[in-house]
Amino acid sequence: MKFKVGDTVRVTAGKDKGVTGEILAVDATANTVIVQGANLYTKHIKPMAGRAGDKVRRERPLSTAKVALLNDKGELDRVGYVIAKDGTKSRVFRKTGKAVPAPKKTEKKKK
Repeated sequence: MKFKVGDTVRVTAGKDKGVTGEILAVDATANTVIVQGANLYTKHIKPMAGRAGDKVRRERPLSTAKVALLNDKGELDRVGYVIAKDGTKSRVFRKTGKAVPAPKKTEKKKK
């Protein structure tokens, strides 16, 4: 998977085209990512046991085909891999050839 949690991406297709956000979760088996502030839907929560009902806005998964990574210049870019002589694999931007910076460590989002 070319995307990691914490990467900054822009949505390139769909109702939220142009939205920039950080990846909150990655599902490699389904090829989907959850982007902060994109693909928002309202989840209705029923009132139960004295607790009031509520409407919660949540992000839903987006296909990886609908998002693109932003490079250091703020432009959309594709990601490739370079394998070093010692066998380590690192991600690089296709346009600039520079290494993709390691994403910031963030807390995992609870579903």
